[in-house]
Amino acid sequence: MVHFIGAGPGAPDLITVRGQKLLGEADIIIYAGSLVNPALLDLKKEGCVVYNSATMTLEQVIDVMKEAESKGQTVARLHTGDPCLYGAIREQIDALDALGIAHDDCPGVSSFCGAAAALEMEYTLPDISQSVVITRMAGRTPVPERESIASFAAHQATMVVFLSTGLLEELSRELIAGGYTADTPAAIVYKATWPEEKTFVCTVGTLAETAKKNQITKTALMIIGNAVSQGNYRRSDLYNPAFTTEFREAEK
Repeated sequence: MVHFIGAGPGAPDLITVRGQKLLGEADIIIYAGSLVNPALLDLKKEGCVVYNSATMTLEQVIDVMKEAESKGQTVARLHTGDPCLYGAIREQIDALDALGIAHDDCPGVSSFCGAAAALEMEYTLPDISQSVVITRMAGRTPVPERESIASFAAHQATMVVFLSTGLLEELSRELIAGGYTADTPAAIVYKATWPEEKTFVCTVGTLAETAKKNQITKTALMIIGNAVSQGNYRRSDLYNPAFTTEFREAEK
């Protein structure tokens, strides 16, 4: 059995209770060593064998899983954040299906949630933004042309940009080309929820300058949009005394 587990954004106590239990029961752990906090390995049981997938190919990862299955062992495949975002789990699942190896998926807290927590911000403020676009810049890994930064920027929704810290000048140009102004609020969150966490509020036009000034070159998220400023929003209807809900009548 292979359990795909979301490790959370970084802090070891932000793994889910289910994920913690599965990790502690595993005979073998394969973890994404480039991003997963190694402190989570303290949860492993005695005799558990650990592999760092940062140094492995897909084929090597599957070989470890296949050998474990032949011995009746349980594998915890530990991915950063939630495996559904940039986790490369589909190719692993397809390979396991071809081999007839059972698997399941334990969700985790994504770093985009950790980044919002670091800023104490709400992505979906009434009258400001009710949508969140999660995307990345095209780099060594391409992005479909229909999903360009500029095309998403045209919607003026809140945007969270992964895996693009080294491309901030290009990111700013794409955002402005798509419709954001240079003075649109933006933020850079470095290693959200880790002890090294840092947050920088800036603008679309100063993303690259802010990162350079603070020596941020990787492991950061960029948040774009007016929601970053957390101002000029309309209060929610849910808790408005003049609004009727299923559970409460509006006050006269």
